Amino acid sequence: MISMKSKKLTKYDIKNIKRGLFFISPWLIGFMVFTIYPFIASLIYSFSVYNGVTASKFVGLKNYIQLFQDPKFYTALYNTFYYAIIAVPLGIVLGVLVALLLNQPIKFLSFFRTAIYIPVIVPTVAVSILWIWLLNPDVGLINWLLSLFGIKGPGWLADPKWSKMALILMAQWGIGQSVLIYLSGLKDVPKDLYESADIDGANGFTKFFHITLPMITPVILYNLIMGVIGSLQYFTQAYVMTNGGPMNSTLFYALYLFQNAFQFFSFGYASAMAWILFIIIAIIVYILLKTSARWVFYGGQ
Repeated sequence: MISMKSKKLTKYDIKNIKRGLFFISPWLIGFMVFTIYPFIASLIYSFSVYNGVTASKFVGLKNYIQLFQDPKFYTALYNTFYYAIIAVPLGIVLGVLVALLLNQPIKFLSFFRTAIYIPVIVPTVAVSILWIWLLNPDVGLINWLLSLFGIKGPGWLADPKWSKMALILMAQWGIGQSVLIYLSGLKDVPKDLYESADIDGANGFTKFFHITLPMITPVILYNLIMGVIGSLQYFTQAYVMTNGGPMNSTLFYALYLFQNAFQFFSFGYASAMAWILFIIIAIIVYILLKTSARWVFYGGQ
């Protein structure tokens, strides 16, 4: 065996390292100030009583104990998981179907692809205001369309039974980002697999379930993880459109965290909520990655 000796750094190597650190120093400073420091500070504040003005006071696990005794905490968790369990799978199914349609050789394909993606680049606040009008139970476009078929539309955002479904419906309007990713996945499916299936007499459904779907499962896994993370942090739309109402039916976890931090100025309590959410997301993502080997197919396997 040939022994490998560690190479000693020369003055030239050290000089190059210093130059490299100098050029990435703006990013390093920003990362430490805006990411590392808040990360560590929130952990410390989660064990303290802190209102943002006076000095923090260490209270141990009091914030966490109080959190698990707070009825609104469980309401916010329920609303958030309700939204995630329905919105994420629905978005995946619709995203794959729309991507399949946009992957066909049809006329005005560029127009349709652009139209699907435009909602993604529209500011979230502007989209929320638009959907407040669309979902208006009296003069909204959606209930007007339902009335054409003799259907009396629900109260949507004004009805606790329909408010979360209204936000789930709204979320599907912005599937353009995932559609774009699915389209890139579809382009990577080897054409020879379809040719072999055609020779064997396979129909469209067989090719989809045995070729297309398995080959894009890595992309589905990515969108699933990003969808879960995003839905568990759902905030802006609920804040702008309902602010948690009616009757706390849209009081999502991130919204309740925001209220505790910037309305009640309970930064220690809000920090504890943030760390609970971090742990929940980490556990769910770990489970998804751990179980992905059973259903995600990689071309090199």
